[in-house]
Amino acid sequence: MEGTFLPNRPALPLQLTKPTQTNQPQRLGFNPSTLPPQPPSPQSFPIDPLLHHLIHLSSPPIQSVNNNNNTHFIKTTNSSRKYGIKNTHFKKRCTSSVLTLEDPKIQFLDEGVDGYVENVDKSLAFLTKEGNWEKALCLFEWMIENSKGSQSRECSFDIDNQVVELMVKILGREGQHRAISKVFDEFDVVDCCSLDVRALTTILYSHSCSRKYEKAISLFKLMKENGLSPNLVTYNVMLDVYGKMGRSWDKILELLEEMKGEGLEFDEFTCSTVISACGREGLLEEAKTFFASLKAQKYKPGTVTYNSLLQVFGKAGMYLEALNIIKEMEENNCPLDLVTYNELVAAYVRAGFHEEGANVIDTMIQKGVKPNAITYTTVIDAYGKCGKEEKAFSLLKLMKKSGCVPNVCTYNSILGMLGRKSRSDEMMEILLDMKTNGVSPNRVTWNTMLAMCGNKGMHLHVNWVLREMKGCGFEPDRDTFNTLISAYGRCGLEIDANEVYQEMIKVGFNPCITTYNALLNALARKGDWKAAESVILDMKSKGFKPSETSYSLMLHCYSKGQNLKGSLTGMEKAFQELSKHGYKPDLVIFNSMLSIYARNKIYDQARKMLNLIYNSGLQPDLVTFNTLMDMYARTGECWEAEEILKNIQKLGRQPDLVSYNTVIKGFCRQGLMEEARRVLSEMTNNGIRPCIVTYNTFVAGFAAQGLFSEVNDVISYMIEHNCMPNMLTYKTIVDGYCRAKKYQEALEFVGNIRKTDSSFDEQNLRTLASHARAYVVFIQDLWGFQPNADAEPHGKEDRLEVTSEDVG
Repeated sequence: MEGTFLPNRPALPLQLTKPTQTNQPQRLGFNPSTLPPQPPSPQSFPIDPLLHHLIHLSSPPIQSVNNNNNTHFIKTTNSSRKYGIKNTHFKKRCTSSVLTLEDPKIQFLDEGVDGYVENVDKSLAFLTKEGNWEKALCLFEWMIENSKGSQSRECSFDIDNQVVELMVKILGREGQHRAISKVFDEFDVVDCCSLDVRALTTILYSHSCSRKYEKAISLFKLMKENGLSPNLVTYNVMLDVYGKMGRSWDKILELLEEMKGEGLEFDEFTCSTVISACGREGLLEEAKTFFASLKAQKYKPGTVTYNSLLQVFGKAGMYLEALNIIKEMEENNCPLDLVTYNELVAAYVRAGFHEEGANVIDTMIQKGVKPNAITYTTVIDAYGKCGKEEKAFSLLKLMKKSGCVPNVCTYNSILGMLGRKSRSDEMMEILLDMKTNGVSPNRVTWNTMLAMCGNKGMHLHVNWVLREMKGCGFEPDRDTFNTLISAYGRCGLEIDANEVYQEMIKVGFNPCITTYNALLNALARKGDWKAAESVILDMKSKGFKPSETSYSLMLHCYSKGQNLKGSLTGMEKAFQELSKHGYKPDLVIFNSMLSIYARNKIYDQARKMLNLIYNSGLQPDLVTFNTLMDMYARTGECWEAEEILKNIQKLGRQPDLVSYNTVIKGFCRQGLMEEARRVLSEMTNNGIRPCIVTYNTFVAGFAAQGLFSEVNDVISYMIEHNCMPNMLTYKTIVDGYCRAKKYQEALEFVGNIRKTDSSFDEQNLRTLASHARAYVVFIQDLWGFQPNADAEPHGKEDRLEVTSEDVG
C-alpha cells in the first residue's frame, strides 16, 4: 500500500551543455516593437460587493462567548436582540430572558405571585411539557431575583433545591448549556442552596461549553469543600475542562490519580478525553504513553478511544501511525465507524496524500458507511489548499449528488479556496448557493473573509471587515485573533500582528499553538529569527510544545535571515528538534533548508536536500524548482537555471513570475541581455506580466555594462506600461553612472528625473541627489581632482560644485 504514495522521480538535469554563443554585441530595443504585448494588469480583488453580500446573508447576532471589555474591538449592539421584552405578569423586568410569560393556558398566574410561587414545580413542569423552556427560564430568573438571597427584592421566599435541580435538568435536556452557564454565572445559586452532584455536574459541563473554564474549576473545588463526592461523570467533565483550557497536562494527571484513589474505573469518555487533550497540545509522546498504560492495565479500548488516538496522529500528519491504529482495530474486532474513517481521511490529507484521502470515501461506500459533510469537506479543503480547485468542485458535485447537503464548513472551505485565487464571481455564486440551501454564514465565514485580506496593501480592508463582522453580531473569538495575526503578518505588518496578540491576551483569550505559529509566520516573512526564537521560548515557558509547523516556520525564518552563522546554527538546531520529537520533515521544511543552503552558497548541502526530498517519497514543487534556479543563477550557471525552467514545463506545471525573474536575473548578471529579453518575451507570451523586480533586473544588467541608452529605454517602457520606477531603480542607474566614472552624467540624470517621471517623490529625489553628491565628494577627496572620466587631475580647488539646479 505504501508504494502508491511514492510517484516516479523525474530526472533533474544537473550537467548541461551550454548553447553556442556568438561574440556579437548585444543590443536590446526595450520597446513595444521588439517585445510582445503586455498581459492585462491583474484586477484588484473586489472585496466590497462580496462584503456587502455577506452582510446581507449573515444571520441575526449570536450571543458573544466572551463579554470582556475589549479596547481594540469595540462591541457592537444590535436592536434585533429579543432580550428584555416587557413582562406584563411581573412587576420586575426579567432582563436576561428571551420571551415573556403571556400565555392564556397558564391559568394559575391569575392567583397572583404567592399562588404562582406555591405552584412553581407545577408551572415549570407545565411549561416544559408545552415545549416552552424559554418561559420556564424566565420564571426561574424572576424567582432568583426575588429570593431571600437577593439584596433588592419585592417579595422574599426560599428557592427549593428541587426547583433549581429541575431547572438544570430541563435546560440540560434541551441542550441549553449556554443558558445554564449564564444564569448560574450571574446568580450565585450555590451559596443559596446545596445541589446534588448530578445538577452541579451539569452546571460544570455548561461552563465548559461556554469556555468559562476558571468558573468550572472554582465550582469543582467548592463541591469538594462542601463534602460532595464527584462521580465518574464529574471527573470526566473536569478532564474535558482542563483539556480545552490547555497547558494543563499536570492537572489532568492529578485528576487521573485522584480518580484511581476514589476507586473509579476509567471509561471510554475518560480515555478519549485525555487522549484528545494530548492532541490539542501536540503531546504525541504523552498520548502514546497513556494509551500504552491503558493496555498494560488490561483495558480494552473501544472505537471512541481509538478514534481520539487517530485524531492525534492525524493532526500531526502521521498517516502510517494512523494506518497501524486501523490495523489494530481490525485485529481486535473493534468496529470502524464514521468518525474512524473521517479521522483516517484527515490523517491522509494532512500528510499531503490527497488522492489517498479521497479514495477512503470510495472504501466507506463499499463497506456501507455513508460519508457525511465532514468527510467530503476534509478532502475538499485539502484540494483547495494545494491548488486543485477543479477536483474540489468535482467532489462538491459528487457530494450533492450523493444526497449529502453541504454545511457551513463546506462553504467556508470553498470560499477560502476561491479567495486565495481571487475568483470573486464564483465566490458570489457560492454565497448565493448558501442562501438557497438555507445555510447562514458563521464566525468562521467572517474569519475566512478576514484571511482573504491578508495580502500586502490590504491591511485597511482587514480593519473594515472586522468592523462589519462585529456589526453583524459576531464578536471576535480566539480563532478571529489568530486570523488577524496571520493576516497582518502576510500584509508585512509585524508590529500590528504583535499588537493583536497583546490585545488577545488583554481580553482574556489564552494563546494556543495556532497563535504562536501565526506570530512565527509573521516573523518568518521578515527573517527575524532572533524574535522567532523568543516566541519559541515563550511557548515552552507556558507549557506548549512546538509543533511540526512551528519548527517548519523557524526553518523558514532562518532561511531568510541575514546572519549566516546564526541562521545555519539555528536551522540545524531546529531540524534536530524536529527529528527528536518524531516529526517527519515535509516539503515545506525541505524547501526552507534548501533555500538557506542555496542562498549561502553551500551547494553540496543544497543538492543533498534535493536528494532527501526524493528519498522521502516527496516531489519537488514550484518553490523547490525556483530555489534551485536561484542557486544556479547566483553561481553564474544561467543556462542550467533555464533548463530547470523548461523542465518545470515538461512536467506539466506552470512557472510563475518568480521563476522567470530568477532566470532573467541569471542572464543579466552574466551580461547576456538578449537571452534575458528572450525569456521576458516567453514570460509575457505565457500571460505573466512583468513586475518592478523584472524591470529593475534589466536596469541593473544594462547599467553594469554601461548601456545607458538601453537603461533609458527600460525606464520609458516601464512608465508607458504603468509600472513606475522606484527608488531602487534610480539608485541602480546612479550607481551605474558612477561606477563608469560618469559622475557629471549621474548628476544630470538625477536632475532630469522629474521631467520624465513626475510621480517620483520630492523627498526621494533629494535623497537620491545626496547619494550622487556623496559619490562625487568621495572621489574628489580620494583623488583630489574633478571626477570626470576624460579630465586630467587638478587641485582640490577645482572641486565640482553641485547646486539646487542639479536636482531640478
